[in-house]
Amino acid sequence: MAAFPSALARVGLRKELLVLRGGGRPRRPWEAAFMRHVSGEPKSADLKYPGIVESTEEYKFVERLIPPTKVPVPPKHDQYPTPSGWRPPQDTPPDLPYFVRRSRMHNVPVYKDSSHHGSRKMTIIRKIEGDIWALENDVKTFITELSGRTPATQVNEIACSIHVKGYFDQELKTWLIDKGF
Repeated sequence: MAAFPSALARVGLRKELLVLRGGGRPRRPWEAAFMRHVSGEPKSADLKYPGIVESTEEYKFVERLIPPTKVPVPPKHDQYPTPSGWRPPQDTPPDLPYFVRRSRMHNVPVYKDSSHHGSRKMTIIRKIEGDIWALENDVKTFITELSGRTPATQVNEIACSIHVKGYFDQELKTWLIDKGF
């Protein structure tokens, strides 16, 4: 009886080795190294390819597929606005108690937002630094002159944003760009 469990263990070990070998030949590079370690005998294929050679020639094809780690600085153009309508911020920031920082794609951070199944239309100004209440007063004055009525606004000091009732995104983007942001 004592020889019977060891015979089963040997049969089980052989089955595991055959499974690892995949029918006699290793399928992955790490399996070849593992099988050399287990069996102790080198294979003819292992002697032909002793190590891994790193090819840097093909890396140029892979490198262009890897996304950049940061957004590049926009190139200088002959005239502004560009055909897409983009304009850079002024070299010197405007002398105001607040500042509206550009987004990471170098755009003015004014967005449209609709919620409640499209019935509530809002415009959001984000990335505000400094006196957010002074910007709110200037926005209210600008939209009142534009539309003839004072808009409802909500200031979020924690998120550094202002919500304006209604869609005024294009007007506010142009107004902020004209101010120098």
